[in-house]
Parts: sequence; structure tokens; C-alpha cells
Amino acid sequence: MGLTKQYLRYVASAVFGLIGSQKGNIVFVTLRGEKGRYVAVPACEHVFIWDLRKGEKILILQGLKQEVTCLCPSPDGLHLAVGYEDGSIRIFSLLSGEGNITFNGHKAAITSLKYDQLGGRLASGSKDTDVIIWDVINESGLYRLKGHKDAVTQALFLRERNLLVTSGKDTMVKWWDLDNQHCFKTMVGHRTEVWGLVLVSEEKRLITGAADSELRAWDIAYLQEIDDPEEPEPKKIKGCPGRQDTPEAEDGPLEADEASEDRILSCKKAGSIMREGRDRVVNLTVDKTGRILACHGTDSVLEVFCVLSKAEIQKKMDKKLKKARKKAKLNSASGEEDPETSVSMTLQDEIHRVANIKTSSKIKSFDLIHSPQGELKAVFLLQNNLVELYSLNTSLPTPQPVRTSRITIGGHRSDVRTLSFSSDNIAVLSASADSIKIWNRSTLQCIRTMPCEYALCSFFVPGDRQVVIGTKTGNLQLYDLASGNLLETIAAHDGALWSMSLSPDQRGFVTGGADKAVKFWDFELVTDKNSTQKRLSVRQTRTLQLDEDVLCVSYSPNQKLLAVSLLDCTVKIFYVDTLKFFLSLYGHKLPVICMDISHDGALIVTGSADRNVKIWGLDFGDCHRSLFAHDDSVMYLRFVPKSHLFFTAGKDRKIKQWDADKFEHIQTLEGHHQEIWCLAVSPNGDYVVSASHDKSLRLWERTREPLILEEEREMQREAEYEDSVAKEDQPAVAGETQGDNYFTGKKTIETVKAAERIMEAIELYREETAKMKEHRAICRAAGKEVPLPVNPILMAHGNILPSAYVLETFKGVKSSELEEALLVLPFSYVPDILKLFNEFIQMGSDIELLCRCLFFLLRIHFGQITSNQMLVPVIEKLKETTISKVRQVQDVIGFNMAGLDYLKRECEAKSEVMFFAEATSHLEEKRRKRKNRKKMILTLT
Repeated sequence: MGLTKQYLRYVASAVFGLIGSQKGNIVFVTLRGEKGRYVAVPACEHVFIWDLRKGEKILILQGLKQEVTCLCPSPDGLHLAVGYEDGSIRIFSLLSGEGNITFNGHKAAITSLKYDQLGGRLASGSKDTDVIIWDVINESGLYRLKGHKDAVTQALFLRERNLLVTSGKDTMVKWWDLDNQHCFKTMVGHRTEVWGLVLVSEEKRLITGAADSELRAWDIAYLQEIDDPEEPEPKKIKGCPGRQDTPEAEDGPLEADEASEDRILSCKKAGSIMREGRDRVVNLTVDKTGRILACHGTDSVLEVFCVLSKAEIQKKMDKKLKKARKKAKLNSASGEEDPETSVSMTLQDEIHRVANIKTSSKIKSFDLIHSPQGELKAVFLLQNNLVELYSLNTSLPTPQPVRTSRITIGGHRSDVRTLSFSSDNIAVLSASADSIKIWNRSTLQCIRTMPCEYALCSFFVPGDRQVVIGTKTGNLQLYDLASGNLLETIAAHDGALWSMSLSPDQRGFVTGGADKAVKFWDFELVTDKNSTQKRLSVRQTRTLQLDEDVLCVSYSPNQKLLAVSLLDCTVKIFYVDTLKFFLSLYGHKLPVICMDISHDGALIVTGSADRNVKIWGLDFGDCHRSLFAHDDSVMYLRFVPKSHLFFTAGKDRKIKQWDADKFEHIQTLEGHHQEIWCLAVSPNGDYVVSASHDKSLRLWERTREPLILEEEREMQREAEYEDSVAKEDQPAVAGETQGDNYFTGKKTIETVKAAERIMEAIELYREETAKMKEHRAICRAAGKEVPLPVNPILMAHGNILPSAYVLETFKGVKSSELEEALLVLPFSYVPDILKLFNEFIQMGSDIELLCRCLFFLLRIHFGQITSNQMLVPVIEKLKETTISKVRQVQDVIGFNMAGLDYLKRECEAKSEVMFFAEATSHLEEKRRKRKNRKKMILTLT
């Protein structure tokens, strides 16, 4: 049997033309010890790190498929937590750029990420209404907090206490006690969604932003401070097991003995700060020092407030009192003087407006950094694919914001509507509503940016020195690439110029527009008025008038025929020389948006808004096949040069490759997160570039890897199966209602595979122990040592024992997937695991990991383990060995801690000695200088 037709695979090569995508938030990151210079920005599924000073991309944190929705840098500045659209969280190292830790627990997009003060725990809020607390060091989930009825918008740890405060779109602000993981207070003082909240004034005040124009301030009183601090009573009350969420009235008086949950803290409304914006709060943030508060709505203005310290408030109040007394003195000049003049402190005295920062476009997200010198840096990710940095000196009486840098070159301000390749496959042209950019395909750097009108179609003039753009207003714009100048603008059509096609003889081109006309143009050289040299121009030669708007035009390769797509859903084919009608291709239910003719002129392929692609013969106009190509309109279609393979791009975010001879779908290129507007195939067919509404341009590269259709279909089925496995119902645990997940993890294909690995390891252990028993019996019968056949798997691991292989398998499971993998494990494997754990713990290896697995298995299989008589002695042994070994581990840790403390004290003592020595030398230096100065003065006098 002969080989089937061979195809070559196209793979994603790069994402470019994107500065930052809208769904996530921008954050300052610390790199190379520098603060305020680098920012992390979401870029579709990746995260880009930009250098604001140079305007360069210096690091890409590679994502997988899902779009980034949330970013949060760790307090030590070494890591970045990234939340994705599918609910997964990855933690990247900013030094290596690798994402080593993955957390899967949420079912929907991540909306909020926050580290605690030390960076050991991470709180994640999601659209699935849950909050999960993750242990970053152990790489595992700690617990899930359920209570919100809509998406969580913000979650904050308190510094001094083990409490968490969260806000949601369900209008609630909830306080959680993390010691016993329950909600002890629900604030219901909002009538609309709570979009953000921050803690200021040493965590004594909470400020919330909702869907109206006021920022509400709440005073927090910690009642454990009011009571005797030595009294252990509040601790006990705080952990009452049967307590439910208790709503609290907006302005009602709160008494400690009335509401039991107020034993931890009470919240009273302190007032409101009015914003200038009338719409909802989009982002509300406070800088790390807690001094600068800033918020913005859906417009382009950031409002900056300053939270005054106690000393500053006291100063302000003294001034106010002085003024009031002066006024009272003047007023009482006629009457009797009132000795008691008092002034009340308002919220406006504590939080005052600093300035407004107006950006060049709508703000999507921002981040602040406040230096001790009083300079505030604010970085903005704007709606139009732009990053801007402003600085503001808050120490001045009337500070004025100054824009210090912006990143613009890396992308267009609006969607790219047309793409073209140069004839040498090196340059790529992309044009949008306001600019043309020329990119180097190999380096992905932008080499030219030229302003233009709203571009709809484009091509490189033969020779690649000029480009022609067709615009929405019906103009042709001719640009010179060397100088970047607009050479000429020609009014070509009365409506939008939808399509252009370069003639195969390369002497001219044809245009089609919304004015129902097809126009033929020739290139010519004209003498420029300003110089003696000739420059390129175009001249109209003929016009073909039609009855409907022209959507697309295409020359046949022999230049004998011209295909014209019309608004009446047909494609008309004319002879080029006489402009006589030849064929009409009808069959599409909606207008044909794109079409292309194959290199040999045998086939024409049309793509329509009815989601179908039709393949026609160009000799008789017969329809060879109609293919249902995309789930939405087919936006663009191009043949691969010198072949009958073609690419289609659709509004369903996919690019597909087809074979026009066999009518087969070859492969799908997935990556874009919004509808695709256009694509271009390079003249040698090795590269494809596509542009989408997500503002990104993507480069796809042809590899040398052959693509076998059967294998491709098999891989597709496997991917579908893996998705379905992950979406299956969670296994029910005793006492748990179905669908209500007690654990922090989520069943994924990785956890299922991990469970399978554990099961295989235990089966291997069972087989090998049985073989060893048999071998011993054979040796006894033979009266001599018989060689034992070694299992190849154990040999591959370095001739280890079967029990050691089981331990290696447990170690190989990712920490974040361990609980879910054990949850999937059938109970029949648990007795063997417990016996093995007893052996391992006695040997003293990996005590922490084994204890974690052991306690989890005991928790989920408690009933079956305790009712099994065979397992009672095993559990008893485990109890003894575990307690003694855990104590040993504790002792080692205690010893190490004491040693580290000692070293710390030694270092401090040394540094103090150094400090004093330096101070003494400085003092001596100053004295010496003073003496020298005196000597000089004396000699001068």
C-alpha cells in the first residue's frame, strides 16, 4: 500500500503586537533589585515583563491556553502569582521565568489574588463564589471558604490577626476567622455590588468602593483589645462551631453583648468620601505604605487621596481649633465670650484629595508605588493596548501629575484589519484604524510606524519598497517604506474600499468598493514637484460598474479572469480583457466575505458569513464541495502558495487548514481569545500571520514534522476525553452533599493520572512480594540459592525494593495534586498503603509527606478503616511510630531554629560592631577636616 498524502504541521511560533490585554491587572514587579522600573502585564495567555525606562519586553512568562485574569506579586518580590480564566493559578519565579507551582481548585475565572504579609499563604477569589486559601510553601490547598452568592471581587489578609476580609458582587463584605475557617461577620451596608476594598490607618479603617460615586469608610474596633488581653475567653467564643453568617444593619448601633460574632471586632460606618466619577468603582487600591489611596471608574481619570497619619491629623485639628477660637473671639466682641470652642473631626480631615491623573484613554487597571521621598509612581494599562507611567510629588501643596514614559511601539491602538507579507517573506505589514506598522518577521520588532486612515486592505508593491493601503473612506494611500512618508492619497471609491488584488503581471492592481464599482489601476512613475527624482504613483485605467456593493476581488493567476464577490451572496466571474460576464457562482445564503483562486487557476474557494466554505471549479463554475467550516462567520481565506491547501479564519477564534482536493480538514490552530479579522500566508508558505480582536498578532510556522490525519483525530479524541474526565462529578465523601466540595483541589486529568501511578506501583509491589515468597519456597526446596528475575521497572530505578518504588511514586506526585489523587484511589489499595507507611515511618524517611497522606486517608476512609478488624493492629503500630517520629522531627526543627537564632544574634552583634566602628571613623574624618579648615583660615588671616 502506498503512502497517503503527506501534510506538514503548522505550530504557534510567537505572539506579538500586544502590549497588554484587558482582562487582567497590571502590577509593579521587583527585578534585579530595582523597584518601580518593571511592570508585569497580562498578554492573552502569557505575562509580559516590560522595562518602563527602555520600553522593552525583557521577560515572557509562558502560559498554556487560558487567558490571564489576575496578577499578584509576592511580598519578597521573587515570585508572581498568575490566575487564569479556567480557575487555575500558577506561581512563576521572576528570576528564572518558570512556573513551577500550579493550583487547581476553582471552577471559573480567578478574580482576586492576595498574599499574606510573609508570602506563605495565598488567598484566591473566583467567579465560582468560593475563596480558597493556599499554602505556597507546601504547594497545597489549606481550605475553601464558602459564603458569597456571586463572584468574589477582593480578598485581603489582616497583618496582625489571622483574619480575612472579602467582598463580592453579592453586595456583601464578609469577615472570616482563619483559625476555624468560618464567617463571623457579614456587612450588608451596601445596596450594590462591592467592587473593591482596602484597609488603611493601621487596619483600623476599611474603605469600600461600590457601583455609586461614594467610597464608604468603616471604623474597625477589635474587641479583644478592649477586653483584658490575658483573658483567654474570646478565643473560645471565637471558635463556636454552630455559628452562621449574621447580617448587620447599615448604621444600627452594635453592642458586644448583643451580637455574639462581635466578640472579635465591630464595624461602624464612619462616613463617605465622594468621588468625582459618577459610575462604578473599577479598581480601588492602596500603596504598600497605606498612605496613598487611589481609585478609578470606567473613564480615564484616576482619583488620588492621601490618608493622613495621627500626627498630621492632630496638627490639622490644632490649626482648625485656633481658627475657630479666633472667629469666636471676633464674634463675641459685642456679646459674652464662649469659653468652650470645639471642632469636630470629619472623614475629610483624615483622607484628603491629592490630585486627579488624566490618562490618554480609558483605564483598565493600575498599580501604585510610593517612595519615602514623597514621589508617587502610577502605572496604567489602558483600553487601547497601551501602558503609561505617571509620577506625582505628593509632598507639594498642589502636586501636578507628569507622564514620564509610555509603551506604544509594540502594538496598535485598535484592531488590526489587514495583514500582508513582503515578497521575501521577511517583512509583515499590519494596519489598523489609525496606523500602519511594518514588523521584522524573524525578530518580531516593529521597524516602521506610519499614521494612516482606517485601513481595510493592503499589499506590498512589487520590489517591497512601497505599500498600498485601501481605506474605509474609499481612498488609496501610497507609502514609501524607506522614509516612512505618505507619497500620495487618491480618492478611488465613494464608499469603503473593501478589497484589492495585485495583477499577476505585477504592473497594476484591481480594487472593489461599496460604491458598486470595480476599478483597474496601473503603476506609473511620475516626477515629484519637490525633487528632480521620479516617484511611484498609480493611474486608473478602467471601471466595471455593477448592481451590488463589491466585497472582494481576485485575479486568476493567468490574468484572464477576475472574480468579484457581491452583496447579493453571489460571486461573478468576468473576462479581464473585455470585462464580459463569464460565470456566476451562487449557493451561499449570506454574502461572500473572502475568496481566493488556486495557483493553477483550477479552483476558487469562497468563504461566507453563513459559516460555510465552498470549493468551485473555475472552468465550469460547478461546486465541488460545501464544507461547514466554522461556528461563526468565515472572515478570511488564503491558499498556501503552489498547493491546493488553504487556510480559513473565523469569528469562532479558530484558524483551520483544509485540503481542496480531498475536501478534508487537516488541522486547527487555536490560540486567539477573540474573533479573528484577517490572516496572511507568506509567499513561500512557511509562515502564517493572523490578527484578532484580542489585539494580538500571532505567527504560525510550518515545521518539518509530518501530520497524519488519523493520529490528529486520535489526539483530538484524547483531548476531549481528558476534558470530560476533569468535568465529571467530584467523588462524594461521607457526610458531604453531592456537588459541595469540602476539599480545596479539583479533579483534573493530572490527579487521575497520579492516582493511576500510585495504583500501578502498589500492584507491582503486590506482584513482587508474591514472587519473593515463591522464590524463597523454591530456594528451600532446592536447598540452594536460585537467581531471582528482577523486574525491569525496578531495574530502571536502580534495582530498588518494591516498597521503595511505592515511596518514590508518592514523592513523584505534585504536592498540589496529592489530596485529589488520594481521593480518587479505591479503598482496596488503602490497607497495603497503611502497612507500607508503617514501614517507611519506622525507617524515618519523608515523615512530613507520609503523615500528610496518612491523615488524609484516615479522614476520608475513617468508617471503613475503623470497622476493619485486620487494620486495627496496623493502626495501633502507626500510632506509636508516628507520634515518636514526629516528635523527633520537631526536635530537629527546634534545634535548627535555635541554631539559626544564635547565628542571627551573632550577625547582628557583628554588624553593630561594624556600624560603631564606621561611625567612629566618620567622626574622626570630620574632626580632621575641621582642623584642616581652621588651619587654612589661620594661614589666610
